[in-house]
Amino acid sequence: MIFSALFAAAQAQPSAGQPMQGNMLTALLPFVLVFGIFYVLIILPQRKKQKKHMEAIEGLKPGDKIITTGGMFGTVMGVLKDRIELKIAANVKIEVTKGSVGVILSQGETQPAEKSEA
Repeated sequence: MIFSALFAAAQAQPSAGQPMQGNMLTALLPFVLVFGIFYVLIILPQRKKQKKHMEAIEGLKPGDKIITTGGMFGTVMGVLKDRIELKIAANVKIEVTKGSVGVILSQGETQPAEKSEA
C-alpha cells in the first residue's frame, strides 16, 4: 500500500510552477516514524541498561562475586584502572578486563541468616 502510493507520487508530473515539497515530506514521514519507534522501543532501554551495568562495574570492590562473559565464576580480589584481579579457585588468581564482566552476583554484602521458626 505504501509502495503503491510512493510509485504513484513518483509517476506524477509536477506542473512548472509547483514545487514537490508536500510529496517528499509525505514520502519521508513513514521512515521518520519507524525510526522514532525503534529509538524509543529499542535504543533507549538498551542505553539505560548499558549505563547501569557500567556503573555497577565501576563500583566493584574486593569480595564481590561475578561471572565473566566467558562463563568463569570468581571473586574480585583487586580492582585496577582497566582490569580486575579475580580469584577463580584456591591459590588461582587471574586478571580480566572490566569489559569482560558479564554478571555481578553479589556486591560483597552478607546475606542475613534465615531465622528458623520455633
